[in-house]
Amino acid sequence: MKKIAILAFLGLSIFAFSQDIKNLPDKGKQKTALIVPTEQKELEAKKKAAEEKAKLPKPYNPKADAQADINKLVAQAQKEGKNIMIQAGGNWCIWCLRFNNFVQTTPELKEMVDKNYLYYHLNYSPDNKNEKVFAQYDNPGEKFGYPVFIVLDKNGKMIKVQQSDVFEDGKGYSKEKVKDFFNTWAPKG
Repeated sequence: MKKIAILAFLGLSIFAFSQDIKNLPDKGKQKTALIVPTEQKELEAKKKAAEEKAKLPKPYNPKADAQADINKLVAQAQKEGKNIMIQAGGNWCIWCLRFNNFVQTTPELKEMVDKNYLYYHLNYSPDNKNEKVFAQYDNPGEKFGYPVFIVLDKNGKMIKVQQSDVFEDGKGYSKEKVKDFFNTWAPKG
């Protein structure tokens, strides 16, 4: 008799507990309502980013011999009295592509770069990680992410490594912050 009473009590408890949960206002629906729109928003954001990325110029060349290119730039920088601005990243990186496009399509910034720097896009991708080149500059992408900027003087000496997130403004970049950066690291003299 005790066993039947215990089983009946357990059965009623489980039934009552399940009824309490079912009776909570929209408990089951709330989870679904929150997850679905979030997933949809993420998918829409990824789709928009992919569309934006497809439209932007792809300045990184995974097949380039980066060390040979940089050596040529150093020789050219010595002749022209310019510094070298290395923008490290890849065509896979939306922020890298945005920065390149921002500089190329903002006349004031483009003029500053053309006047003071030889600009190079150092590729980092599964196709070519340029490990030896990055190692010379203490692997800044591993520390700061991409894009990351490496400024060399006209002799090829690294004078600054700069992470890019300090320039960000919403989904783009701050013209004033980028301008200050380019001015600060331009050749003196």
